[in-house]
Amino acid sequence: MKKLLNLKLIALSVFVLLFSVTKVNAQTEDKVIGQYWSPEKNGKIEVYKVANKYFGKFIWGSNPRKDTKNPKKELRTRDVVGMVFLTNFVFKGDEYVDGQIYDPESGKTYSCKMWLENGNLKVRGFMGFSFLGRTETFSKVQ
Repeated sequence: MKKLLNLKLIALSVFVLLFSVTKVNAQTEDKVIGQYWSPEKNGKIEVYKVANKYFGKFIWGSNPRKDTKNPKKELRTRDVVGMVFLTNFVFKGDEYVDGQIYDPESGKTYSCKMWLENGNLKVRGFMGFSFLGRTETFSKVQ
């Protein structure tokens, strides 16, 4: 009887520990969720999560405009504000990887990774290899 009680207590402890670790990991990876100023401070983006992937969209711009450089002709009349431009990031280690960034200035899409540094969002777009790219800093909206 005592052995059965001990086994139940051990099983309950393991369950609580696993649940706690999972919850802490989710809190860590979700730190990226929120609003950020664009590097030039002329727009705001919002990073959000759908299922286990992260996305970002433009939510405000000081100079609202259309997506005129889009390679798809039918999308050239859409507003940039409201557009999702960061897509399909997954959290691995301390980075958000395997995503893409669409640049409405050029109409091009690049491979991308993101990470947090001192509360700011670092976004690195690249072609092929990460070291062949450019990093922009988006500052957290207070």
